[in-house]
This record gives sequence, structure tokens and C-alpha cells, in this order.
Amino acid sequence: MSVEGTVRTVEVSASPQQVLAIALDLAAYPDWVEPCASVEVLDEDDLGRPRRAAFVFKAMIREIEVTLQYSYDRDCGFSWRSEPGGDLEALDGQYEFREIEDGCTEVLYALRVKPSFKVPGFLRQQAEKQLVQNALRGLKKRAEQG
Repeated sequence: MSVEGTVRTVEVSASPQQVLAIALDLAAYPDWVEPCASVEVLDEDDLGRPRRAAFVFKAMIREIEVTLQYSYDRDCGFSWRSEPGGDLEALDGQYEFREIEDGCTEVLYALRVKPSFKVPGFLRQQAEKQLVQNALRGLKKRAEQG
């Protein structure tokens, strides 16, 4: 695990391939990822997976805009890193999907957020934890709805 920050797992009653497909459908994130307001996929790789995407997140004080670059260096998972500039100094993360018994999947989600504006450390950590928990809860619900 190369990402520092908040790391959580959840068990999902769906195959790793199904959960991965949901996680790669960035255009649908505003439907299930809080606080994602919009996503625009800017570039895709030869397999149709996002390579770059622009996000707008609703934050407590203002909207946060960030462009992420995606990497697919895992068998069943992916990672991302924010491009320099904008509202965030860093937004790094990764998803890993591991098959467990009965066709279920263990999802690991790691996220590190570093705003480019002043935020007390404990508030940043709480926001990071809430983002991870909301994303895992949304991903689990969406995957298990079929």
C-alpha cells in the first residue's frame, strides 16, 4: 500500500469484476458518491478506462475542483493522483478488489487529501474519513442493488 491517509475496507456481495466496473464508471459518481457534484472524463486508455477526469466536489465552504490521473498497475484495482494546481495540493487514492468466499468482494479504499488552503489537521482527517466511508457505503449499495 503506497497511499497514506485513511484506509478502510468493506465486504460487498458482488464479484470483483462487477464492483470494479461500477468504480470505473466515473460519469455515474454524482449518483452515488457524496459529495461528488460532477465528473467529466477527459481521456481514456485503449481499454476504455479513464486516464484523466475532472471532478467537482461539494465541500462545506465551497466547491472543490480537481483533475485526477488514473493508473492501472494492479490486477483488480486502480489508483489516482491529482494534477498540480487548483483547490487541492494532493488527492491520492486507490481501490483494490479482492475476491473472497461465496463470490463476494473485499474492497479496500485508501485516500489522502491535502487542501491548498488552510484547514486544521483534525478537520482534514475527519473530512477524509467521511469521504472514504460515504464512498464505500455508496459503492456497496450500488453493487448489491444489481
